[in-house]
Amino acid sequence: MRQTIFCLLLSLCLGWTLWETPAVAVAQSKSKPSDKFRQLDEVLPTPNEYRTASGAPGHRYWQNRADHVISVELDDERQRIQASETITYTNNSPDELRYLWLQLDQNIFAKDSDAFRAQTSGGLDRVPFSVLDSLLRRPEFDGGYKITAVKDAKGQPLRYTVVKTMMRVDLPTPLKPGQQVSFAVDWNYNINDAVKLGGRSGYEYFPKDKNYIYEIAQWFPRMCAYTDYRGWQHTQFLGAGEFTLEFGNYRVSITVPDDHIVAATGVLQNPRQVLTPEQIARLERAKTAAAPVLIVTPEEARRAEQGRPTGRKTWIFQAENVRDFAFASSRKFIWDAMGHNVEGNQVMAMSYYPNEGNPLWEKYSTHAIIHTLNVYSRYTFTYPYPVAISVNGPVGGMEYPMICFNGPRPLEDGTYSARTKYGLISVIIHEVGHNFFPMIVNSDERQWTWMDEGLNTFLQYLAEQEWEEKYPSFRGEPQYIVDYMKSENQVPIMTQSDSLLQFGNNAYAKPATALNILRETILGRELFDYAFKEYARRWKFKRPEPADFFRTMEDASGVDLDWFWRGWFYSTDHVDISIENVRWYRLDTQNPDVEKGLRRQERESRPVTLSEERNKPLPKRVDQYPDLKDFYNRYDELDVTEMDREMYRQFLATLTDREKEILNAGLNFYFVDFKNIGGLVMPIILEVTYTDGTKEEMRFPAEIWRLNNFEVSKLIVTPKEIASITLDPRLETADADLANNFFPRRPVKSRFQVFKEQRQGPPNPMQLERKGQSKPQGDNPRP
Repeated sequence: MRQTIFCLLLSLCLGWTLWETPAVAVAQSKSKPSDKFRQLDEVLPTPNEYRTASGAPGHRYWQNRADHVISVELDDERQRIQASETITYTNNSPDELRYLWLQLDQNIFAKDSDAFRAQTSGGLDRVPFSVLDSLLRRPEFDGGYKITAVKDAKGQPLRYTVVKTMMRVDLPTPLKPGQQVSFAVDWNYNINDAVKLGGRSGYEYFPKDKNYIYEIAQWFPRMCAYTDYRGWQHTQFLGAGEFTLEFGNYRVSITVPDDHIVAATGVLQNPRQVLTPEQIARLERAKTAAAPVLIVTPEEARRAEQGRPTGRKTWIFQAENVRDFAFASSRKFIWDAMGHNVEGNQVMAMSYYPNEGNPLWEKYSTHAIIHTLNVYSRYTFTYPYPVAISVNGPVGGMEYPMICFNGPRPLEDGTYSARTKYGLISVIIHEVGHNFFPMIVNSDERQWTWMDEGLNTFLQYLAEQEWEEKYPSFRGEPQYIVDYMKSENQVPIMTQSDSLLQFGNNAYAKPATALNILRETILGRELFDYAFKEYARRWKFKRPEPADFFRTMEDASGVDLDWFWRGWFYSTDHVDISIENVRWYRLDTQNPDVEKGLRRQERESRPVTLSEERNKPLPKRVDQYPDLKDFYNRYDELDVTEMDREMYRQFLATLTDREKEILNAGLNFYFVDFKNIGGLVMPIILEVTYTDGTKEEMRFPAEIWRLNNFEVSKLIVTPKEIASITLDPRLETADADLANNFFPRRPVKSRFQVFKEQRQGPPNPMQLERKGQSKPQGDNPRP
């Protein structure tokens, strides 16, 4: 009986009682099925001896190998490549191979390529001449491979079949497990104008001095990957899905005009044959320099631009345990270098750029390389290669082992906007960072773009934030992904690379943001960093699949994250959690002097209705005839009687000391009702502001939604009265609608502006400063 009476003490100010609150049902019904916490067991591949349930490589993990010896000649007069290679292919698989598949990625520039014919078209309302020029040039340009010979180790022809961007080489005898085979390929192709036709490699022509910068990649027939999870990865190259490759050693001889400077994957083997004694001395000094050293100065590059070659030179590079090889060549290159110790590995960080890139490139490029190696090595593994290179040319941003191509330049007057400056630093961080993902952690780019671009963009964000305070990163912060998350025209992250919609948001921004949220809000930095580093360590120089990443992150952190992967990677749900209602309960102490006093205050604080106000001056009959008044005209139910006090004393006598303590604690009970509008379950993070002005942060894990994915209520017990509640106060979760994140509701500020359309953009701040019209601003705008 006493327990029943005590339960009745918990009464809502409006007359409700706690025990009247209905039980929450599990959100599973025939009309509205949902289980955001359903495990991924039926989605992920079954673990086996090659890939374990923990996400680590299995005890019988294997991968094949392809070693290359290549000779290539760059024709600077006709913009052509003429080359031959010998590939030694090692079959480490348990399978017998009757044929080999090679990638012919340059065939994307063939006249009949699927990539060109499968392009869709928009309207032609407003088209720049550059775009129209490209549309007209593309059908006329033939940049596909011309395969002139495929021979075995004895020089005998091998039968081969070209299938668009792939080539099958038929072997005379099957290649058994553990065996090697060597064969040679000769080929040539026309180099594309990367400025006018686009592409991940090509040339840029400079009309003023009539010179070229060549950035050469996807330039040789490369082995397709043969894997344990799909056999030959020979999905055709359509342009979006990048490259899936095998590791190997490369020795590449590059013949160019004798006044060219060449940058390439690997270490230069014959410096005395291609460099001057002064350049060699400068390189030696750069190894221990505290700042970048000019190997080729701006003045030397200008003189080279005005001259012409007298012959040809062959630059020889050696690269070990890489999955690809790229190079750049031009007489326009300035070259700077700086040695740097990366956790015990001595690395030469080097930049190659024309005078058109200064003063931006000489100031930032090599420093950005070194900064990237430092930060990425700390979060993953020590950068293992001997060089890291950034090249300025026609390609806006593209990555290869030890070398990357980056585009931003200042204006002709040497000034640049903040967008250009930070755009350069960011793209160098991003492309150098690709050495880690996927050049070393060798994911299948043709299938899963996010596994390299998303992870790399996440690390890029971390590196940017360590460059300077308030660095204007435009990917990584949850608030920046909201518009994309709300959009209709999207597919899940777990979509094959060539079928992605909103490519940059899907493969770069969303996975990077998801990992940032996972690090900051779900796991915390310590757990996340340990697990992420373990993933990188496990799959260094190996080939992970998505399941290996998901499983390793859970295995090393000790946290079940299937709900997170399902929501962020397998769905297009967005985050929109609403505070629907707040119900305020408090304990009825049964003390008549307290409770009736509070009820009197509530009664007196109620607003006077319009009718009550207008009815008050009307004559009342009981005032005209006082005899009509009786006991109830002077009775007030909120007056405290001695009988009330006696009943309270009797009630207290039945309570234990603990029950009396609870009764007199003056606690407030707030039931906060939440609604999951966007569908993506996330932790609930609250900032509670009390009437005394103090604030408190409360964090509830995503598992709060496990029994009902759509609506939940949370009880907050506090001795203080709550004035307001804010959901996701520090914008941690990418919540799409901030208007419903407040209780009571408050307006969300926004701004709009009008503008007059201009043909030419306004001067950048550096130009205005030169004219004395403005002063540099302290805050950096987002690029």
